[in-house]
Amino acid sequence: MSMAQFPGRAQYLTVAEVAATLRVSTMTVYRLIKSGDLAAVRVGKSYRLAADEVDRYLARGFTEAG
Repeated sequence: MSMAQFPGRAQYLTVAEVAATLRVSTMTVYRLIKSGDLAAVRVGKSYRLAADEVDRYLARGFTEAG
């Protein structure tokens, strides 16, 4: 069974994947989770973040230059 069989299901990213996407350290992502700026779910001892949530976070912080 693959995620492709569930098109409405969210894709989850690891903290490292989010950090690479945002070009920040993993510690920065952990701080954003702890402060509530990024919603995450706990899976065992690690966190997973919905790709849509990361997109929303970026959209909230987006400002046009100039």
